[in-house]
Amino acid sequence: MRKLHVLAIACLIILSFLLSACRCPSCYRQEETVVPREVLIKTNNFIKQRTGNEFFEKYITPDFVKTKYVAPYFNMVYRFVMPDKSYVNELIEFSVDTLGNIVRDRDIVGIPNCIDADCSFNITEEQVIKIAKDNGLQKGIKDWKTGLIWDAKLNQYVWHILSTDWASEGPQGFRGSGKEAIIDPNTGLILAMNDWHVN
Repeated sequence: MRKLHVLAIACLIILSFLLSACRCPSCYRQEETVVPREVLIKTNNFIKQRTGNEFFEKYITPDFVKTKYVAPYFNMVYRFVMPDKSYVNELIEFSVDTLGNIVRDRDIVGIPNCIDADCSFNITEEQVIKIAKDNGLQKGIKDWKTGLIWDAKLNQYVWHILSTDWASEGPQGFRGSGKEAIIDPNTGLILAMNDWHVN
């Protein structure tokens, strides 16, 4: 009987140890995708063609947790972060085959063009709000929604400001209208002022 009691306690101790071992932070980490070195070199170089080497090394890093292999492609994800500019915290995404060749018929998102254009991202959120006000964007009925986003049509990052003139929530969901301002984050130039509607 005593042996059974000791054995039961030993089993509980071992079980408790195993359970507590799986509470460590690494158990909850998502699995990182292993990208072959030759593929990574090609994908890094693809980004550097638009950003230049110095900008890439300073602000862009592979995100192997978000990167996924979904046969037959690697869906590559990089983080683009400028530590001294908290509003610049973006993702770069594109797909390559197993040899590292870019898949051109899939979206290529978030690579700034620093070779042909400015990549200072010096226009802050406060400055962009003032620019929008000075150019006639109306206050509206709600606080403006502002954010630095990738604009696929313009193929660049933009400050996007949304004002709401009218809004309603009902059985049909959200309905509303207003205006948007699209502003260059490097120069402060207004790229577009548009109406928006959700019916």
